[in-house]
Amino acid sequence: MEDFADLVIVNASVHTMDPAAPHHVSDAVAVKGGRVAALGHHAVSPSIGPDTQVIDAAGGAVIPGINDAHLHFVSAAMAAYGYTRLDPAVAPDWAAVVDVLEAAPAGEDGWVRAHGWDEALLGPAQGFLLEVRPETPVVAFDSTGHQLLANREALRRAGVDAATPDVHGGVVARTSDGSPSGLLQDGAMELLSRAMPPVPESTLRPALLALQEQLHALGITSLTDPGLGPASAGLMDGAGSTAALELLGDLAEANQLTLRINVLMLFAGTGGANARAVEAGLRSGLAATYLNRGINPEQLRIAGVKIFADGIPRSGTSWMSEPYGKACTHGSLVIQGATDAERVAELHRILGLINDAGLQAGVHATGDAAAAAAVEAIIAAAEGAAAHSLSSGNRHYIIHGAFDDLGTLHSMASHGIGYSTNPLIRQEAGDIMRQVLGEDRFSRHQPLKSALGAGVHVNLASDAPVTSTDWRRTVVAAVRRATRSQPGSPQDPERITGLQALAAMTTNAAWQDHAEHFKGALTPGMTADLCLLSNPWPVDEDIEKLLDTEVRLTLSGGRVVHRSA
Repeated sequence: MEDFADLVIVNASVHTMDPAAPHHVSDAVAVKGGRVAALGHHAVSPSIGPDTQVIDAAGGAVIPGINDAHLHFVSAAMAAYGYTRLDPAVAPDWAAVVDVLEAAPAGEDGWVRAHGWDEALLGPAQGFLLEVRPETPVVAFDSTGHQLLANREALRRAGVDAATPDVHGGVVARTSDGSPSGLLQDGAMELLSRAMPPVPESTLRPALLALQEQLHALGITSLTDPGLGPASAGLMDGAGSTAALELLGDLAEANQLTLRINVLMLFAGTGGANARAVEAGLRSGLAATYLNRGINPEQLRIAGVKIFADGIPRSGTSWMSEPYGKACTHGSLVIQGATDAERVAELHRILGLINDAGLQAGVHATGDAAAAAAVEAIIAAAEGAAAHSLSSGNRHYIIHGAFDDLGTLHSMASHGIGYSTNPLIRQEAGDIMRQVLGEDRFSRHQPLKSALGAGVHVNLASDAPVTSTDWRRTVVAAVRRATRSQPGSPQDPERITGLQALAAMTTNAAWQDHAEHFKGALTPGMTADLCLLSNPWPVDEDIEKLLDTEVRLTLSGGRVVHRSA
């Protein structure tokens, strides 16, 4: 009796994603004690006992639980369940945005908070919200997390006026007379976010639990939240505070956290990162938040530190080796410093501190020059650690990333530097990025096949709430490399296969988490994080069939966390 499985799935196509046999497909899987116990009909059949739950997959695929290695869990929860929505389905033009905000109820703190407008669809953001709701502070965060719009009352409460100086690593957009238009970009967002009352736990806790349920329904069992901590006001909507980090610990202690979550701490926002702030953050003890609380690190752990090296192309804040955009500038690092050389030197100091602390660095670098500088700084940090007999195997990685040549990719592979990127962002914002970057540079944007060919550990992630949490759309975007207006070319040299994309969202993501020993693949002894799909895994020629495939069942550590009706 004790050898019987708790649950078995039969008549399936089990994609084990075993790195030693990446194309191996079995027909059954058994789960016992939260682990994969056996694979294949002959091994699984004897484990079926009178109390074993038997599920007939009817030919559907079983895959490892999806690991979204760059998903802003706290911000995505608030965007989905805590704020007034401004996504295109609700507000397809600027007039509709204004109408929605005029009718939106204020929160218990008197503020109207909204999220989701996208200038790639609506057109350039101007002073559309300045005169909305003159007696009520209104702030609307965009879909990228790099811009917000505020009305005049919100600006007044934040003390942002014509005398407010420009912000290092950010933009305070202004009208012709020099007064703020209400548009704040990158580092300048912090001017307003710091003035806003914190999101109350009574709002945040149910939002987190609701999003957790939604993610499990998609087959997602693990994620990395890239940026919680004291500099949260400088990132996205500012909800990812130290209090939010503590709340995740409370949920884990209460056994309410069924997602596996890795956290990157944030000690500096989207502008002006500096070694002094990072050093103070590392000394604060925040990295030990979950220690000595009985929290299983396989469930919730602080992995490292998020650093913004530059901004995004559409804001002109990416650092490129060649000029781009209407302003025809290179952009620059958003690291503190007066010159490129000073900013690069400061980036080296920052990464040296993180590496020597034994933590992982996730470096946001969207421009090719920024990515190359970040890779050089990571290598220098590791070499410095080795010279002092310190750890240098922290698996630092580049986030988003555009690479101008194969040399950077080969350097990443040889030094164990990972790459986390977002094909769905490329698809949804591709048309405006093509205009900003030019056709040649855009065609090389997100060099997925080149990176895999060079031996880089590549993972694909949503960057939600910037894009959808639906990993199926990310896989299709990686295979097709289309944009909203143009289909992807079959001759695109950076296309990858559907199974390569799946590996990037399972085994490769587990590598980033230092967790490939227990998750990411379905082999005996590995944790039973898996999902059952209603259909077989589609061939690449029909990859769009994945979008119509239902997630029938999701297990996290053998525990059923989603079952379709």
